[in-house]
Amino acid sequence: MGSWALAALVLGFLVVAVHGSEPWLNQTQVYSTNANSGSNGVFVGITLIQSAAAKGAVCLDGSLPGYHLHRGFGSGANSWLVNLEGGGWCNDVKSCVFRKSSRRGSSNHMESQLQFTGIMSNRPEENPDFYNWNRVKVRYCDGGSFTGDGADASAGLYFRGQRIWQAAMDDLMAQGMRYANQALLSGCSAGGVSTILHCDEFSGLFSGSTKVKCLADAGMFLDFVDVSGQREMRDFFNGIVSATAHHGSGRSLPRSCTSRMDKTSCFFPQNVVPNIQTPTFILNTAYDVWQLQQSVAPKRADPQGLWRGCRMNHASCNSNQLQFLQGFRNQMLDAVRGFSGARQNGLFINSCFAHCQSERQDTWYARDSPRLGNKRIAEAVGDWFFDRADAKYTDCAYPCDGTCHHLTFRGDY
Repeated sequence: MGSWALAALVLGFLVVAVHGSEPWLNQTQVYSTNANSGSNGVFVGITLIQSAAAKGAVCLDGSLPGYHLHRGFGSGANSWLVNLEGGGWCNDVKSCVFRKSSRRGSSNHMESQLQFTGIMSNRPEENPDFYNWNRVKVRYCDGGSFTGDGADASAGLYFRGQRIWQAAMDDLMAQGMRYANQALLSGCSAGGVSTILHCDEFSGLFSGSTKVKCLADAGMFLDFVDVSGQREMRDFFNGIVSATAHHGSGRSLPRSCTSRMDKTSCFFPQNVVPNIQTPTFILNTAYDVWQLQQSVAPKRADPQGLWRGCRMNHASCNSNQLQFLQGFRNQMLDAVRGFSGARQNGLFINSCFAHCQSERQDTWYARDSPRLGNKRIAEAVGDWFFDRADAKYTDCAYPCDGTCHHLTFRGDY
């Protein structure tokens, strides 16, 4: 199995410390949205989409897809927040067979309940603008960011991401989302990629009277040259997107991109966001630790282990390594420059070594949450969605920001 798939599923066996807090451990993914987040958010049961089987909209192992829905109330009764779960990708038979025996590839292994924290919380003191909305987490079990349509009968694999997306949206519309007066599509990591790829499609579900926007958290995976001079991320995504790939996700990607670029390039959000028509907010760290570990300085590109300390803890990066990482930050800022010029869009790029900040309570809305322009992330997103203020925040370069909740790691893989 490739190290990408391993990282997506086994990173959680590392012990991680967040901003000086107690170490926490999650058995399948290090970037948990629930572990020790300090939230009192509600636990929400899973709903399997019974109509999905007839549509061929099934997880990698053929099981039914599902979602967790917590109903809105009061002023939020007709507002909907749809969150697309993240959790890496698989790009070949070996990695997808491994994945199908986990919650990332089968509803048979999914938790029966999830705690809703951060932007998903039902408590106004934790989530002031969206706490009383209908909030949905759509589970991720296709390994291709809800794209693709294929199968491998000999391996018992179903690559039905696009069908799962459609089946979930159909079911939610029938659950009352078709009456929404406001709707927000969100997701972090691979779910952030999904949000960008499906944003305009989501908007197209609603009439012109519905206010629809999208929030992509930690989804700006860059087509970046790693420390060995290779483009590992491009090679990996090509295994999801190409015409010969099992996912065949190239057929699902936005035409606004594939009409002008190759399909692998169109799996990179930096090439999709310039043409998104729906108002979108990009939330990202300028030094994304997932990308640092998996595509900027991965072990395979660092055989002598010169980057090992830096991968595990930003404080161990030497001056040359920090200079290289400033190049990554510069490319991140270049990628969103045109996007941020559009009045309808929002931006929060902080100089933290982190990954996914909207679903963790400590980074979304807490007393010591990260801030830019004296705005916490929840406040910036709320200002943008409700048109209360312009919300475009770009941090100075590391190490200037003292409000970060950095992720550090105790171990290597």
